Amino acid sequence: MTGPAVLAHGGHAAEGPGWLPLFPVVVLAGVYLLAAVRDQRGWDHRRTAAWLVGCALLAVAVGPLGQLSDDPRGHMAQHLLLGMLAPLGLVFGAPVTLLLRVSPPSVRRAVGRLLRARPLHLLAHPVTAALLSTGGLALVLLTPLYARAEQQPALHHALHLHYLAAGYLFAWSLAGPDPAPRRPGLAVRIGALIGAAAGHSVLAKYLYAYAETLPPGLTDRDPEAFRSAAQLMYYGGDLAELLLAVALFATWYTRPRRSHPRPVRLIKTFASPKDDSVTRTS
Repeated sequence: MTGPAVLAHGGHAAEGPGWLPLFPVVVLAGVYLLAAVRDQRGWDHRRTAAWLVGCALLAVAVGPLGQLSDDPRGHMAQHLLLGMLAPLGLVFGAPVTLLLRVSPPSVRRAVGRLLRARPLHLLAHPVTAALLSTGGLALVLLTPLYARAEQQPALHHALHLHYLAAGYLFAWSLAGPDPAPRRPGLAVRIGALIGAAAGHSVLAKYLYAYAETLPPGLTDRDPEAFRSAAQLMYYGGDLAELLLAVALFATWYTRPRRSHPRPVRLIKTFASPKDDSVTRTS
């Protein structure tokens, strides 16, 4: 599943005004609320609540947690929110469906073409999304990319965007209520979730076992702090994956079933006093 992003990126807490990263989150929440108000058919308040919860988790991640010092545990909590928990709320806010309901026909046609595009079908496949999230996290933690991001703010923020996007894509591909053409069957989605969860757990345990050397390239490390962060990654990831599994099965259970003909009832009618006949009606 989507990984909880990278661990700590030292030296970034003091970059720029503390409120600046909150601005995009406020915009996301505000634009969604305006669109929900514009929906003349009445937008589901549960969708709005899910979106706002997702935005709130993003705000906590980029606000208070983003201002912490170089404690890997605080940054792990930040990345769990960014990469695993906030995407669940955002996905179940169904923003694409809301966009289709309040947009003019030209925008709806453009969105439809995008949803039918082959590149999106590839990216939105659960296996691809799992590789982008868990595989991307492994690439960062097991290579010097982590240490490089610690020194380069642009790379640091780009990785955060990647974790959020990959987490959203994975949750959408498995259980999102928005349109997803060619979404595979339940067995494929369950397999992708199990595989991603297993990879995430193995990565957390590996980081715990080799905290003295991972992530590579760091000149100043606290192995005990990284072990604690790995534990948070392990148990926090389990919680997020459990929530996604519940959402997946709930979506499958409540999906529209194929229409079946109503049971045929036999109604005895009397065509004449001398002849009884049985007529089939639906």
